[in-house]
Amino acid sequence: MSKVKKIPKFKTEAQERAFWESHDSSEYLDWKQAQQVSLPNLKPSTKTISLRLPESLLDRIKIEANKRDIPYQSLIKAWLAKDIEQNRHP
Repeated sequence: MSKVKKIPKFKTEAQERAFWESHDSSEYLDWKQAQQVSLPNLKPSTKTISLRLPESLLDRIKIEANKRDIPYQSLIKAWLAKDIEQNRHP
């Protein structure tokens, strides 16, 4: 294991942010010892958008969502995510 430096104590979050902006973390942490973390309750940030759709298309989407017993916005998100996942690899 390589010798790592001791991480200083910080009085404020701003001090700590400034420190890490100008220092290489590999000098202070042994990243070979790192473990993957799971944060199951962390919700991704979302952003509200406006999307204009033909009324007939929106009506058809709402019918499909109703068949699945989910909100139509959730169905649109699921369809978009599935399409992106399927098409991101050539």
